[in-house]
Amino acid sequence: MSNNDVSLPDEQPALRMLPMPRDLNAAGDIFGGWVMSQVDVAGSIAAMRRTRCRVVTVAVNSFVFLQPITTQYLVSFYSRVVRVGTTSITVDVEVYAETGYENLQVLKVASAQLTYVAVNEDGSKHVIGPSA
Repeated sequence: MSNNDVSLPDEQPALRMLPMPRDLNAAGDIFGGWVMSQVDVAGSIAAMRRTRCRVVTVAVNSFVFLQPITTQYLVSFYSRVVRVGTTSITVDVEVYAETGYENLQVLKVASAQLTYVAVNEDGSKHVIGPSA
């Protein structure tokens, strides 16, 4: 895997994970489903922070895997709200993997866009207020 001149975004990740051997598929790479699950968590964190309420995933608008990941990589998930509607919120998530101690290598490994709906405790839609 080679992808020169890639660096981590200049912001805090929503989530940072170290995949374990149990997360590997038969080819020795991290299961795509594991990455998708973590992307959903990272996206929901950004959505919950903006809406200040419970959110549920209603759509994965896009999801692209760019590189395989192994257990030797620290995986960081960066999420950013890109659209706020009356009750829905759309979030972009970028996934980076870094490896190496002396010679740090950073790869952008996936990107996704998800839409969430804000809901009340009873599951009814919640109107999203203005940002603070």
